[in-house]
Amino acid sequence: MMLRSLDAERVLVEFRPGLRVYLQGAIGEPLVLRDILAGAPDRLAGVRLTACLLPGMNEFDYGALAGDLEVTTFLLPTAARGSFEAGRTRVRPLPYSQIAAAFAADPPFDLAIFLVTPPDADGDCSFGPLADFPRLIWPRAKRVMAFVNPRLPRAPRGPKIPFAAIDVVIDAEGPFITGPDGEAGGDLGRIADLIAGLIPDGAAIQTGIGGAPAAAVARLTDRRGLVVRSGMVTEGYRTLMEAGALDPDADHITGLALGTEDFMRWGAERFIFADATVTHGAAVLAATPRLHALNSALEVDLFGQANLEWRSDRLASGLGGAPDFAAAARRSSGGRAVLALPSSAKGGALSRIVARLEAPTVSIPRDDTDLVITEYGVADLRGTGLDERAEKLIAIATPAHRDGLAAAWDVMRRAM
Repeated sequence: MMLRSLDAERVLVEFRPGLRVYLQGAIGEPLVLRDILAGAPDRLAGVRLTACLLPGMNEFDYGALAGDLEVTTFLLPTAARGSFEAGRTRVRPLPYSQIAAAFAADPPFDLAIFLVTPPDADGDCSFGPLADFPRLIWPRAKRVMAFVNPRLPRAPRGPKIPFAAIDVVIDAEGPFITGPDGEAGGDLGRIADLIAGLIPDGAAIQTGIGGAPAAAVARLTDRRGLVVRSGMVTEGYRTLMEAGALDPDADHITGLALGTEDFMRWGAERFIFADATVTHGAAVLAATPRLHALNSALEVDLFGQANLEWRSDRLASGLGGAPDFAAAARRSSGGRAVLALPSSAKGGALSRIVARLEAPTVSIPRDDTDLVITEYGVADLRGTGLDERAEKLIAIATPAHRDGLAAAWDVMRRAM
């Protein structure tokens, strides 16, 4: 995808020192913008750029472009590791609900940048199958720049922006960010089977980033009356809808569709796309009956505390939406907060059920963890005391690590 040099200059002239700029992340990151900025990094000198960049989707290091460019994000993509270590990218550690609240409370941006569809007959552009933050940002922004991509699927029940409200229009037909189409096998497949066995008819379901929760969705085809209340939908939700598992009379709400281009086009037509104040809002979610929050973790300790962010002492991601959904599911009538993870890493050498988190922070507290699942089973922590929950978690660890965990718990227990 190539832009005319004139279009590139129209983009670059908008950047000035001291400017506060919002860049849409997730699938709304305009891919062509990367090439434009990489070709003229000095034009970003002194700019303060904010974007909710997601690992696995937004893998470009904006913080490496100019020495005095300041980048703020909320999760840490792998590609941004270099500028993060150099202190040029900062991570603001907020869950999705608080990111939305911050955008509503912070001063308006001088410039907001989005990817949109061409205008419809009413003169409105769609943000595609994406709704997390655009509606919270563009009405308050002083100027709006939009990359118009005819290939981006239009979401009829998602946020829109009048074409007349866009100050800088850039024609940018070409690829946009998509996701993988894959099926979990092996240990992840076993975990997905265990998750699926917990979901009753009529449940409201949410799945976060992670192979097992996403794979569990496609295993629910024999359920009926399911309702979608998720920050993201992936390919398995199409399987559910086509099997008749989703309630045909319910509003199925999400913030993002991610998968193949064909799936994203399909999903754009069938879901309600709502911003993060709705998809991750505590009051809205907690009032949802039978909310089942299905998320992944990097490790869980014997107290039931979860780490979603750290590999050893290195930041590897961010909070995302899992804390919002876990807390809401615990308060939902008939709800469950599920954390799923393989029992080990590095070929079995490293247990992911640990005696005590060594991560600098706790991502999900013990009181927001209902069930923990590995390929060895389900640890139901609801109503348990300290010793019982430790026993249940040790029982789903890799067998080779169970004796070590039990010994570590004995030492910790004696010191309590």
